[in-house]
Amino acid sequence: MRTIIVIILTVIYLIVPVLAQQPEQYETAVQQKIRFAPLHIYLDSGNQALAAYQFELKATASKSALAKAGVKIVGVENGEHPAFKEPPYYDPAALTNDRIIIAAFSTDKNLPKGRTRITTIQLQIIGDAEPEYKLELTVAADANGNEIPAKITYEKGEQK
Repeated sequence: MRTIIVIILTVIYLIVPVLAQQPEQYETAVQQKIRFAPLHIYLDSGNQALAAYQFELKATASKSALAKAGVKIVGVENGEHPAFKEPPYYDPAALTNDRIIIAAFSTDKNLPKGRTRITTIQLQIIGDAEPEYKLELTVAADANGNEIPAKITYEKGEQK
C-alpha cells in the first residue's frame, strides 16, 4: 500500500507543474493574431488561347515580422474562366516548405485569351506579418502543347 501511495504522490509531483503551465501556453496561442486572406493569381496570354500552365508560389512572413509569425497555404480554388472551372492540381508535399506548385490544363474548345484569373489561393497568416510572395511561371501552353509567352501576376484581397 505504501508503494502505491509513493507512486501516486510522485505522479502528482511530476504532472502538477506541467498542468500549471498549460494556461500560459494557451493564452499565448489565443493572443496571437490569425487571419485568412485570398491571393488571386492572374495569367495574361495576350491574344493566344491558354490551355495549360504551371507556376510556383512562395509565401513567407516578412523579415521584419515577429519570429513566431508565419504564412500557411490552406486552400486552392478554381479560376474564373469555364475552361478552368475545376481547382488546379498542386503538389501537397511542397506545402510544408511555404511554397506550392500549381498546374492545370483544359481540353475545352473555348479557351481564355488575355488576362484571366487562373486560381485563388487561400492563406492563413499568423501574427502581424505581411506576407511576401514570389511568383514564378514555369510554363504556359496553347491547345497544341506549344509554349506561349505569358505574364503571371497576383492581387491581394477579397476582390476577384
